[in-house]
Amino acid sequence: MRIGDFEFPEPLPELKDPHVLAVLRPWIDVGNVGTLSMRRLERHLESKEIGRLTKPGRYYDFTRYRPKSVLKQGVREYSIPSTTISASVREHGPDLITLHLLEPHLYGEDYTDSVIEVLRYFGVKRYSMIGAMYDMVPHTRKLLVSGGTVNANNEDEYNLVDVRPSDYEGPTTITYLVSNTLEEMGVETRIFVVHLPQYFQVEEDFTGTARLMEILCTLYGLPSRLADPERGRQQYASLQNIVSDASEVAGLLERLEERYDRENGNASSSSSPLSPMVEEFLQDLGSNVDLDTDLDLDLDFDDDPDDE
Repeated sequence: MRIGDFEFPEPLPELKDPHVLAVLRPWIDVGNVGTLSMRRLERHLESKEIGRLTKPGRYYDFTRYRPKSVLKQGVREYSIPSTTISASVREHGPDLITLHLLEPHLYGEDYTDSVIEVLRYFGVKRYSMIGAMYDMVPHTRKLLVSGGTVNANNEDEYNLVDVRPSDYEGPTTITYLVSNTLEEMGVETRIFVVHLPQYFQVEEDFTGTARLMEILCTLYGLPSRLADPERGRQQYASLQNIVSDASEVAGLLERLEERYDRENGNASSSSSPLSPMVEEFLQDLGSNVDLDTDLDLDLDFDDDPDDE
């Protein structure tokens, strides 16, 4: 069965009031936080792929998102980057659709129209974009999470999971047309973006993943063990050893901690402001990140990036 530019083998599952969790690569999936979280949910809920793009080459430049060639038991197989859709039917609560979006290079409006057509077909009740971005935050504090605009419909929920409104301004993604159109259709929308320390960039950030999983477990009544915070603590503990041995980084971390505490109401009145030199350095860090071109992407969605 074809819906928009997506192909769905029949029979399709019957979903009740489904919610969508969407992750967008590479734009807001730094540290693979969104993808790792999604994979944990999919394993726990035993989600099954139900559809993918019919001809992904219409939207993707395969010299930027490279197909993969692998040998499995002596047989060569090819994996073509695509947008995939999976679903899980739950006994209690809304069913969940997990949407692995891959940023389109061409025909962005047609791409978003196809995604919207699919979500309309399934009668989606809520659409949430999840992921992570780099920010000027210390790894020694609880990671911040930003969301969309707070209003009467989501304020209590955002407060429950300690999510603050986003004040981001700048380049964005054409796929935001999906959430904008869904809002006009009366579908609830959410955004959950974890802020990761700019100075610690790893392929898989487990502390960011644990922070995002805490939110998803709370909202969907899932076991808290799925967050697995210990793995993140061990990862960031190794970073602390590096910071302790580098006086310049330690000084920067101290200033970031002061700034974090001041802005989050945890600082004493004696906390000093960042020096102009540090402010300029931090601004340079933020401006030098190009999420669309600098990430080393593993775009084989058939593989599980979380090696738990």
